[in-house]
Amino acid sequence: MKAAKSLLKMHLTNDDMEHIREAVKKAEQKTSGEIALAVTGESHDYAFYELIVSVVFGALVFLIMLFFYNPVISLIDTLFWDTAGWQVIGLYGFCAFIAIAAAYLLTNISAVDRIIIPRKVRQTAVYQRALRHFVESGIYATKDHNGMLLFISLMEHEVCIVADKGILEKIAQNDLDALAQELADGIRRKELAESLLSCVSSCGDILETHFPVKKDDINELPDGLIILD
Repeated sequence: MKAAKSLLKMHLTNDDMEHIREAVKKAEQKTSGEIALAVTGESHDYAFYELIVSVVFGALVFLIMLFFYNPVISLIDTLFWDTAGWQVIGLYGFCAFIAIAAAYLLTNISAVDRIIIPRKVRQTAVYQRALRHFVESGIYATKDHNGMLLFISLMEHEVCIVADKGILEKIAQNDLDALAQELADGIRRKELAESLLSCVSSCGDILETHFPVKKDDINELPDGLIILD
C-alpha cells in the first residue's frame, strides 16, 4: 500500500517501473559498472527548523497582541462582566500556543518546508541520506568499486549521484552533478520516468567508456528503482 502511494505521488505507473528496470539492465549489459536507483519522500524530518519557525511565529503573535493591549482589554471587557488579570495572561498564552501549533502544522507542508529550510541544509541532508543508502545497500562493495547511485529526494526537489572510488578516479564529480541536475530539472517538469530513463542511458554510456563489460561480469545490484521510507 505504501509503495502504491509513493508511485502515485511520483506520477509513476507499474509499467514505468518495469521500463526503468529494463533500462538499467540494458545499460549494464555494455559495462561492468553497476547503476543503482533509489527514491525517498524526504531525507530528513527537519523538525528543528519547523519548531524554531513555529516558536518565532508564536512570539510574534504575542508581541502583536501586546502592542494592541488596550483594544484587546476593551474587547474582553465588552464580552465579559469582570476580567481578572490572570485571565488576560491566560488568553495571551493560549493565543500564542494556538499560533505555534498552527504554524507547526503549516511547516509540515512540503512547499513550506522548502521555503523555511535553507537550500544548503536540504542539499546536505539529501547527500547524507544518499551516502547512508550507498553503504546500507552494498553499492560500495562491488568487485571493482564501480557502482553508482542515482538518489532522488522528493520533498527537497534534489537529486544526488554518489559514485564509488573506482568511478571517481576516472570520471569527474562535476560531470555526475551535471547529470543529476538534468534529472532534477526533469522531475520538476513532472517527467520523472522519462528523465530517469535518459539519465540511466547517459550513465551507461559513461560507464561503458571507462568500464567495458567483462566476460565474467555478473549483476551485483538490483536493477529497479528502490522506494525508501
